[in-house]
Amino acid sequence: MKLWAISDLHIGYAKNRAAVEAISDHGDDWLIVAGDVGETFQHLRDVFTVLGEKFAQLIWVPGNHELWTHKSCESPLRGVPRYAALVALARAHGVLTPEDPFPLWPEDGGLAICPLFIGYDYTFGPGGLDPEQARAWSKEKGIVAMDERLLHPDPYPTKEAWCAARIAETEARLEALPAGTETVLINHWTMRQELVRLPELIQRFLPWCGTRATEDWHLRFHARAVVTGHLHMRATDWVDGTRFEEVATGYPRHWKVDRGLDSYLREIVPGPPPPHPPGRVGPSWHR
Repeated sequence: MKLWAISDLHIGYAKNRAAVEAISDHGDDWLIVAGDVGETFQHLRDVFTVLGEKFAQLIWVPGNHELWTHKSCESPLRGVPRYAALVALARAHGVLTPEDPFPLWPEDGGLAICPLFIGYDYTFGPGGLDPEQARAWSKEKGIVAMDERLLHPDPYPTKEAWCAARIAETEARLEALPAGTETVLINHWTMRQELVRLPELIQRFLPWCGTRATEDWHLRFHARAVVTGHLHMRATDWVDGTRFEEVATGYPRHWKVDRGLDSYLREIVPGPPPPHPPGRVGPSWHR
């Protein structure tokens, strides 16, 4: 029995949709789907239906694309109400979400699988910038994320306020785990700024990639592995003895479609052993 992970399936692209449909049956294995399945409720329904037949359990966390509200959406829901509707859709398909109790890994009762929804607060980037300054810093190089038009924080006044609320709620849940429990932390956005390695043309996309508040969570919450997506730049890093896995496929130009998605599934549990000697190792790129 294994725990696998993948993210950023973006099935609005026909090639990606066909690749999802072609994934092989994995029997009793579980699969993490770490956000950005697509932009519509139907995208999620389709992926949960297909992959739910090929894995014993799916675990999903939202990405920014699922949270977008635009003209092509079936629903005008925004912000928290939209997220709540996505959670309800996932639960209707038997998919575990960040709003469900953290399950223990069936083959290791001391390992909690922890899907999280934290978001971002514009603190990635040069230190000391407030959100408005961070966005201005990005705009200097012509970078303005689509989130600024399509991702709404309702009823919170700002996305950073929503992020702060998610941080507080998530910290409380993780702190309530029994002493000695190890974790697999799962979040769409990157949880350490140093692991965001963007091409030169989009280096100032940093503010939309995470929050500095999670930089030490791998230590605080005894993470065996941290699983994220968002960057479309697959890599494995080891930091302080914890394995960080970026598992995003992305748009068809970001991965080798002819290889199929089975070759892009990342084994999280059991996973590879720690490096010797221990310490910071990475990145190990996955093409």
